[in-house]
Amino acid sequence: MKRGLYILLISILFISCSDFQKTLKSEDTAAKFELATELYDAEKWNKSYRLLDQILQQYRGKPQAEKLTFMHAMCSYQLGTYYEASYHFDKFTDIYPQSEKAEQASFLAAKGYYFNSPAYSKEQKETVEAIEKLQIFINEYPNSQYLADANELVKELDFKLEKKAFEIAKQYNIIREYKASIKSFNNFLLEFPGASLRSEAVYYRFDSAYNLAILSIEYLKEQRVKEAIGYYKVLQKSYPESEYMEAATLMNEELQEQLNTFTTKS
Repeated sequence: MKRGLYILLISILFISCSDFQKTLKSEDTAAKFELATELYDAEKWNKSYRLLDQILQQYRGKPQAEKLTFMHAMCSYQLGTYYEASYHFDKFTDIYPQSEKAEQASFLAAKGYYFNSPAYSKEQKETVEAIEKLQIFINEYPNSQYLADANELVKELDFKLEKKAFEIAKQYNIIREYKASIKSFNNFLLEFPGASLRSEAVYYRFDSAYNLAILSIEYLKEQRVKEAIGYYKVLQKSYPESEYMEAATLMNEELQEQLNTFTTKS
């Protein structure tokens, strides 16, 4: 019984594949339209896409074009070819701004850019572009059913930019380029005022200032000690419960001892 069922399923699959290949090679546009729609509804994205790709141009300006254009873009999206999908969804919204699918197409176009955003350690051109596209969608559709999803995607992308800027500044600290680290952390704190990594940034800025002061030559040390103590006070005031406060307090005590030597000398 099981063997018979298996043979039947294989036969159906073979016939289905045979019908697809036959239609794909035919000149019957209507047959391709019908099969592409059936395959699309069955979520056979690749096969539907191949048929749609053949007939889309032939339906330009016709009543079916709107449906086919959306389906073509959706197949690209489902297949994970996001650059192409975003291009086609953007084109759809340009051609059919009043379509009932325009909102969904606009969101999926922006989401396609989100998927093309690379890891935070890489160049972030695509991330910035994705944020811009999502923000345009949010502004155009403030009451959209996709609004919460769009805001969450923007939040993720913002954190990626934040993480990259933070790691660049921290790397300067690690390689002992303390002046560059302080400058980078200052820029980070200005650029990302609500950053989730803000408390760590304030600490590492102080750590860089501390090391710069301690390692400075004598005639630069007093001013740099004072600057480092100033950064400690910001950390203490802003994040008194920080996990770094214990270490920071010990560093500040050493700075105060250094400062006292200058006071004694004067």
